[in-house]
Amino acid sequence: MDENKARACVEATLWPNGPIYPHCQSVNVYRMAIKKTESKKPGRVGLLRCRSCKKQFTVTVGTIFEGSHIPLTKWLMAIHLMTSSKKGISSHQLHRMLGVTYKAAWFMSHRLRYAMSQEAVKNKLRGIVEVDETYVGGKQANRSLDMRRRGIMPRKVPVMALVQRNGRVRTFPIKSANAQTLKSAMVENIQKSAKVITDRW
Repeated sequence: MDENKARACVEATLWPNGPIYPHCQSVNVYRMAIKKTESKKPGRVGLLRCRSCKKQFTVTVGTIFEGSHIPLTKWLMAIHLMTSSKKGISSHQLHRMLGVTYKAAWFMSHRLRYAMSQEAVKNKLRGIVEVDETYVGGKQANRSLDMRRRGIMPRKVPVMALVQRNGRVRTFPIKSANAQTLKSAMVENIQKSAKVITDRW
């Protein structure tokens, strides 16, 4: 994927119904022609202009990509790696896999984690949502010598998983796997109109 394809992907995701200027929310915008400048270099690709307030902008304005000189191709690769990694991914690993400096990888990972914590990402799941719980951790090999001597079994942590069909996945630890806790978590994370599929109800 090159920069033009990456920009087109971001535009299609952010503006499914056409470009919108984020500051005034105007849809009365147009794409500026790419012209040769006096220095014989081409003009900025992907530049748009709002007819209402006469401001120029690109798809990165108002996003975590704004003000960054890191190519969009690297950003999209980082998003894929961070969202598809089951155990998470460190800035050092991003630095090695993307071929960027550690400082750039640290910057990207912090911006992406911040974006994931915002309300737009935390909206309730909808459609068909599959719900299940499991227990994580508590391996016998991880017991300390003192725990082994006293016969203490390692504690497993209950984890709940919510999977929206063809959509988002949300996992988090819970206090216990009883019906009351699970129902409370579903009410908090799933829309009332959604169809919930579980192995219990």
